[in-house]
Amino acid sequence: MSASEIQPTIAVESAGLSQIERVTNVFTAPSKTFEDIKRGNKSWWMPFLIVSIVGYILFAAVYAKIGMQQVVDNQIRMDPKTEERIAKMPPEQQAASSKISLGITEGIFIGTPALVLLVGAVISLVLWPTINFVFAGKATYGSVFAMWVYSTLPSIVKTLLGTAVIFAGVAPESFNIKNFAPTNLGAFMNPLETNKALYTLATSLDLVSIWSMVVLSIGLATVAGVKRNSGYLAVFGWWVITVLFGVGWAAMMG
Repeated sequence: MSASEIQPTIAVESAGLSQIERVTNVFTAPSKTFEDIKRGNKSWWMPFLIVSIVGYILFAAVYAKIGMQQVVDNQIRMDPKTEERIAKMPPEQQAASSKISLGITEGIFIGTPALVLLVGAVISLVLWPTINFVFAGKATYGSVFAMWVYSTLPSIVKTLLGTAVIFAGVAPESFNIKNFAPTNLGAFMNPLETNKALYTLATSLDLVSIWSMVVLSIGLATVAGVKRNSGYLAVFGWWVITVLFGVGWAAMMG
């Protein structure tokens, strides 16, 4: 057989999913998105842009309907120890403290996208060795980080719900920026009248956050090439540790 008669074998590589397809699949078939990331398509700008835009929509709603100073005042009132400490200050120090707190709060809102990336970088740095060394995975840091960004997409449901609550007419004096949407039991409790440890636990049991962690678990297992149970153990194992630490801290400080 001559060389000219030999048909060359051509490896056809999948072009991958589009950005829109990957975003949509997070809500309908998350494993498809994460398989695409595993194949090397690690672009994460689309989900990051969506989460950032929705976050700024909430910021605009808070700014227009609640007021940033009211947000600061509410947080101080919900922390009796801080409120008592500020009450003992001279008037000029109280004014300066209020101005600093307002600036920090506005800065956090404005810089939320950068903070999201920072948090994602740290979480990915924890999950990456966890899934590789504890569960014998083969994930790269880049794939874990990209997967994490996509797993934040369910959070837009909570953000949009919180925005709707604000425009529905929530009383500015009762608005809690740390728990702005009714997606957990803590949202229906008075933080001043509830045991701090119990309130922290109730707030941690957030439906949207758990949804995101389920997606994160699927993604981590997929990009690491391990069983899905390993992804759940890695993600929810760290979540349980974090919740227990938060509840314990609240109990000590309460």
